[in-house]
Formats: sequence, structure tokens, C-alpha cells
Amino acid sequence: MAALAARVSKQRAAADGLGSNQKAVKYLGQDFETLRQQCLDSGVLFKDPEFPACPSALGYQDLGPHAPQIQGIVWKRPTELCPSPQFIVGGATRTDICQGALGDCWLLAAIASLTLNEELLYRVVPRDQNFQKNYAGIFHFQFWQYGEWVEVVVDDRLPTKHGKLLFLHSEEGSEFWSALLEKAYAKLNGSYEALAGGSTVEGFEDFTGGISEFYNLKKPPASLFLIIRKALCAGSLLACSIDVSSAAEAEAITRQKLVKSHAYSVTGVEEVDFQGRPEKLIRLRNPWGEVEWTGAWSDDAPEWNYIDAKQKEKLDKKAEDGEFWMSFSDFLRQFSRLEICNLSPDSLSSEEVHKWNLVLFNGCWTRGSTAGGCQNYPATYWTNPQFKIRLDEVDDHQEESVGEACCTVLLGLMQKNRRRQKRMGQGLLSIGYAVYKVPKELESPTDEHLGRDFFLGRQPSARSSTYINLREVSARVRLPPGEYVVVPSTFQPFKDGDFCLRVFSEKKAKALEIGDVVAGNSHEPRPVALDQEEGQLRSLFEKLAGENSEISVNGLKTALNEVFSKRTDLKFDGFDINTCREMISLMDSNGTGTLVLVEFKTLWLKIQKYLEIYQETDYNHSGTIDAHEMRTALKKAGFTLNNQVQQTIAMRYASSKLGIDFDSFVACMIRLETLFKLFSLLDKDQNGIVRLSLADWLCCVLV
Repeated sequence: MAALAARVSKQRAAADGLGSNQKAVKYLGQDFETLRQQCLDSGVLFKDPEFPACPSALGYQDLGPHAPQIQGIVWKRPTELCPSPQFIVGGATRTDICQGALGDCWLLAAIASLTLNEELLYRVVPRDQNFQKNYAGIFHFQFWQYGEWVEVVVDDRLPTKHGKLLFLHSEEGSEFWSALLEKAYAKLNGSYEALAGGSTVEGFEDFTGGISEFYNLKKPPASLFLIIRKALCAGSLLACSIDVSSAAEAEAITRQKLVKSHAYSVTGVEEVDFQGRPEKLIRLRNPWGEVEWTGAWSDDAPEWNYIDAKQKEKLDKKAEDGEFWMSFSDFLRQFSRLEICNLSPDSLSSEEVHKWNLVLFNGCWTRGSTAGGCQNYPATYWTNPQFKIRLDEVDDHQEESVGEACCTVLLGLMQKNRRRQKRMGQGLLSIGYAVYKVPKELESPTDEHLGRDFFLGRQPSARSSTYINLREVSARVRLPPGEYVVVPSTFQPFKDGDFCLRVFSEKKAKALEIGDVVAGNSHEPRPVALDQEEGQLRSLFEKLAGENSEISVNGLKTALNEVFSKRTDLKFDGFDINTCREMISLMDSNGTGTLVLVEFKTLWLKIQKYLEIYQETDYNHSGTIDAHEMRTALKKAGFTLNNQVQQTIAMRYASSKLGIDFDSFVACMIRLETLFKLFSLLDKDQNGIVRLSLADWLCCVLV
């Protein structure tokens, strides 16, 4: 209940602009300015109660409370580590970041690339903080998280061993911006250990809000050097790595001093005149700082003697910080994959730079309602969330040798909060998406959820390359104009998870979540039908009615349970007293809290109609229905509900094995009828909005 209320509140706040970089969400409700002022007024340095300097902040397993690695750790403030600590010395540069005793080279590579673009850097690392003016032991940083910017505050107590920082640190010993940034990111993800292992693009995206692309360097596009150069010019962030065939190879160092399974930043490309022919070079940086490539074009390699002296000086080859040049051909031979986080994705495909259009959807997969799994599970696949995209305008610049004019779209499906959930043993889900062309005859201005029959035997127009356990899967697709449906899913059904789906399009695209409409038109028995089964019903009623010829809640419970418990074709545990109270509340026209004969007859016919729907939906005649089949049953009963309501129904009415017995089904239908009827009575202007005082609200929900 509280989680649902929080979600609704968050949606409303986002509509008011909360979550933009200028109006970031205060993580855990902590406001930097307020907390800093409180510390300055009291003369006490900040101690963060939400991320205390204790073992829980370090980790849960390898860095858990009893792990050997954390023995002897002392938390110290920079003022205790050096006489004159600085936040940033002479501007933040990529040489400020050196890896410590934590396997987060992916994060370091992302931070190093971030320093190449001041505008991006200072969105993440606000300038208004130092160890001199208004120092109060508190610092703040901003990160992009699933569609919104979040401000994270930390105190400056950092883990040390033998008087030195244990984790990320600056080459310049008195500079602390990068160590504090790592701490803020660890807080956002639950602990330092939660940062171990990852893909550089995860850091890229959390620092920029950009969207990523991956290139297999064993099958590179012919224009890759140009793509890299344009990406660097556009401020995009780039990283590369060497794949390993087994865990034993991780971080093994090759004969020419490259580290396998290790994230390198790409920091530059250049073309030089080498012995009368052009030579393409690429500059990389190892976050470790000291292990460098020793092959062609490395420091002191003979190739440097054969290029122009001025160009040689310009390329600054003598950096002793893990940064080095190599030939582009060696780069393709030695490395396995390249990751690019696009801030302006169109700069990779067009000389004309302009912003892409972005639509972002938040959604979730919930067992029993919207966690349908991949196409291998046709019985449930169609219940996954669905998103409609309408592409009307083709790209301005079409690729050569392409026949039909197309629209370029970048799709990114990202699962949320999985790194934070590591300590609970929850890893990344295998996720993917498929894009289906909607035939002309099925195009519609409405947003009705597409059913099982639509997907049977239908091949997608585009899909993510494979289902994989990455935080995000993304790809660039080119589609002819028309209407499409995007279906994001986990590989297996019944896997719970939150996600966001981002749609970047070169031209403005219309996009919406399918099935976002909520409407109800429940079955109302006609007076003609009341004559049927007259004798049987009258007999049952008279047997249980009191002297006033009215049936009470206990009498109703006894009557209904006696009838339905005799049936062998239904799984039925009996209606409880609350369901029977709600039945009376729905049918009771004069407020007596009891039912007269005509009201009892109407209720009986309603239940008979729900029985008919229930048995039609019970395809395998098991006597129960699966939770994911509720969408079909609800539609037959006259209810159109969005994913959020479907998920709530599954949570409340389905068993642990995701079955819904007949008594739970009727209870759900009666509850829905009651709520729709109540809302209709309160919606005086018929505009879909009601306003209630607290007392009115309590009376309504307590009915």
C-alpha cells in the first residue's frame, strides 16, 4: 500500500519538474544546504546517519564485517590525512583517479572520461564545495538514476589503512574530489562492495543520462575510427576492454602489458604522417596508472622518431600515468569491445548536430500480471508491458545503398536497482526487447493491450541482439514509417523487476504506454433474468432470512458457501465475512446492511455471470485460473485496467503459486464494482477526478 502511494506521489512530482539536473531529487530526503548550515551553526562536522562510517558501508561478503580485507581499516577525514587538503587541484583531470583495493575499474574509466568534458563533470561534481570556506565535513554529488537526477550527500570520513586511502584516490595526495565521488556512488548503491564488477557504460550513463552503444571489435564497422573521433568531439564517453575465456584470465597481463577483462578509457584519436603514409592512432588510459602498452607507438617506441617533431610534442606521449598511444589496427587486434555513451547520439551518424527526441517510460515486471517472459512462453508473453511508437517522419540523411527511407531509433531497456539488491542475493535479470510492426488494419488511436493471438507466429521487425544479464540492453534500429509496439521482457516469466525504457528518435515520435486506460462497465442483470431459478432462490432465501425477510451478512455467507462448496469443478475455499459484507454493501439500496429478496436475486445473477467468465478463462479446466489470465477475465467482465492496477490485483488476490481460486475471483470483481460505483458517485463533474477531505477519504476506504 505504502509503495503504491509513493509511486503515485513520485509521478506527480516528476510532472512538476522534480528530477531534472536543476531540480534534483534529494536522495533519502537529505538536503545539502540545510545540513551544511546546521553543521556550521553548531560547529560540529557532519556525520552521515544514512551511510555511517562503519563495516556496513564497506560491504556484505568480500568486504563484510568479518572479512580479512577490512581488518585494520580506520575512517579518517581528509583534514586528518594531510595538512592542507583540497577538493580539486588545478581543475579535475583524468590523472586524478587511481584505483585502490576495489574492483571498480569500470567506474574509474568512466570518471576519467568524464573529466574530458567540464560541462558534464560539474553537473556531477558541483563546484560549490571545498575544505576552506564553509567547510562542515559534508559534500554533495549528482547522479542520473533511471530518468531522474538525484543529489547524494556524504560526510568526508573515508576508509584508510596505514594512513592511506584504501579505495579510489588521487595521484596528487592532497586532492579528494574523486574519493568523495566514489563514496557518494557507493552510498547510492548500498555499499562500496556493491561497486565491484560492472560495465563502464553504467558509470557513463549515471554521470550523463546518455544512452550507450556497443561495438564488437572483431567485426567493426568500416567507419569506426570516424565514429570514435566524432563521438569524442561530441563529448561522448568511450571505454574498451579485452574479453577473457575463463575467470582465471581476469586481470591477467599480456606480454605487451595490456590487462584483460579491465576497463580502459578512450581519451583521443589522431592521424599522423608516418614514413609517407597516414597512420591512425588511438589514445587509451589504464585506471591503474602504471601498467602500459609496450608495443608499437608506446612510450619510447621507435615509431615516434619517424613523425614530425611538432606533432610528436603535441601528442604528449610522455605521460607517466597509464595513458598511452597505440595504432588503431593494433587496437582492433588487441581489444574485444568498445562502449560509447552518446550524449548526442545523432553525431555518430550525421554531420548535422541536433538533439534527439527522447521519450522515457518507467515500468515493472510483476509475477502473475506483467512478468510474461520472452517469446518462448506464448501463454504469458503477451502480458508483458507494451509501448506503442508512431514514426511518421523519415531521417533527413539516409545511408547510402539503403532502398526504403527509414527512421532511426535508439532503444535502451534498463533494469533498476539491481546493484543495490546484490546484498540480498539478487543478481541482474536476463532482459531484452522486441519491436513489432502493427498492421494497418490493427492501427488504432486507442491504446488497447495487444492479446495473445497478435504475437502467435508473428516475427518482430527488430529486437535486442540477445537476452543478457546486463543493466541495460540497447541498439540502434532503422524502421520504415508506421506504428510499432515495443515489448520489454525478462527471459523467463514470473521474474519481478523494475525497468525504464528509453526511446531516442531523430524525428519527433509519438509514444505511449499501451493499456494505460482505466474504465469499468460491469455486468448488470436485466429484470427479465430475475424470473429464472425463482423457486430455488426463494427457497434458499426463506431458509436463511430472518423475521423481516432480509438476509444478514452471516446468512449470506452460509448460503453462498453451502452452494459453491458442493461443486467439484471449482477450487473454492469459501467466501470470508469481509467479502460478504462488501457484497451486501454493493447491493444494499436502502442502507440496512441486509438484503431483501430482489437484491439477493440480483447478487446471485452477478455471481452466476462471474462463474461463467471464470470457467471460460479456465482453459485447462483445472478449477482455478492463473493470475496472468486475469487480464482476459477482467475484460470479459467489463473492466479495462492499466498495468499498475493489474499488478495490485495479482498481489492481493493471487496465491503464492499465482493461482486465483473462485472465491478470490468473485471477491476481486465485487471489490472492483464497489470502487467504480463509489468513484462514479463522487465524480460530480464526470471528469475522472474526485477531491476528498481526509474524513471523506477514510469513510470511502472503510466501506
